Amino acid sequence: MKNLKNSVQLEGFAGSDPKIFNLEGGKRMAKLSMAVNDSYRDSEGKSKTHWFDLIFWNNKMTLVEDTVKKGTRFSIKGSLTTQTYTDKDKKNITKTAIVVNHLEIIRGEEDQD
Repeated sequence: MKNLKNSVQLEGFAGSDPKIFNLEGGKRMAKLSMAVNDSYRDSEGKSKTHWFDLIFWNNKMTLVEDTVKKGTRFSIKGSLTTQTYTDKDKKNITKTAIVVNHLEIIRGEEDQD
């Protein structure tokens, strides 16, 4: 178990256009939700959609800004991270997101899901 890594690989669709953030020190970040459909379909032929929050930094941010729009099919590789904050009702909220280190746009393929 020493060689276990924090690694995630997904293929899906952009749920929206990326949200771009310009931060202090010239850093840039983008956030985007990705929809991933199960390959399993129920008796009515419907599959379940899972939503994942993605985070892109610096050069990956520029790539996603230039190439990904709502509905774009793409694959990612990245690692899980958690973010904790206090909301307006003073409740602690923890969210899991994927920090993307590889992005590939899937072109010319029909949706087979």
